[in-house]
Amino acid sequence: MPHIWAKCEIRFFANPSCCLRGLRQMADFDNQRTYQNQAGAATQAIDEGLRAYMLQVYNYMAAGVAITGIVAYLTFVYASSNPAFAQLIYVSPLKWVVMLAPLGMVFFLSARLHKMSVSGAQTSFWIFAALMGLSLSSIFLVYTGQSMTRVFFISAAAFGGLSLYGYTTRKDLSGWGSFLIMGLIGIIIASLVNIFLASSALQFAVSVIGVLVFAGLTAYDTQQIKEMYYEGDSTAVAGRKAIGGALRLYLDFINLFLMLLSLFGSRE
Repeated sequence: MPHIWAKCEIRFFANPSCCLRGLRQMADFDNQRTYQNQAGAATQAIDEGLRAYMLQVYNYMAAGVAITGIVAYLTFVYASSNPAFAQLIYVSPLKWVVMLAPLGMVFFLSARLHKMSVSGAQTSFWIFAALMGLSLSSIFLVYTGQSMTRVFFISAAAFGGLSLYGYTTRKDLSGWGSFLIMGLIGIIIASLVNIFLASSALQFAVSVIGVLVFAGLTAYDTQQIKEMYYEGDSTAVAGRKAIGGALRLYLDFINLFLMLLSLFGSRE
């Protein structure tokens, strides 16, 4: 720096206005650098908060999938050794309650999540994941364990790649929303119709379209969850947002797994 000040002093006596202009430029540069440093620090803080928020979302989602898998397997094992219990949940009219209970919990969470405490929302999410496991235990009667394991890892790899795309892409995926929702409604209607038709061709078409829809929803929902983050949220609000985001990604993963299992699973 001494040589810079020496040159500036020479220019001052030779041309004072030039030197003053130079000093103003240096001051402007210092102010700009200070602003950039402050902005950089704020951006870094937001990035760290966003990473922590998204990690919380993925942790909730992974825990929910684990609970579902454990409950599904334990239910199947108990039903295999207890014919009366198997008759109750797989054959009797109670099977409809078992099938529809997770759907009821989804509606409950969607309507009440923003009013619940974080602990209450967590408990509701765990209950939902357990009910989903009870409902899905019947797949152990249909598919081999080896094929379910293989499809699970395929689903996990696909989900991870699609979610990473949704998180990192600069492309606005909001335009996908209406088409994906239309596809989801079509899948639901076709699945309900196929309960009565029992058409293998319709089931195949539903599975193929379902894979595409839930693949798109995984990327779309990840971007939407990311954009929901706000660094000024309280701990309670951020916690509820994380649970809501985990619920969305959980449903994307479970449905992607079931659609792929329908296509590539080996039946007993």
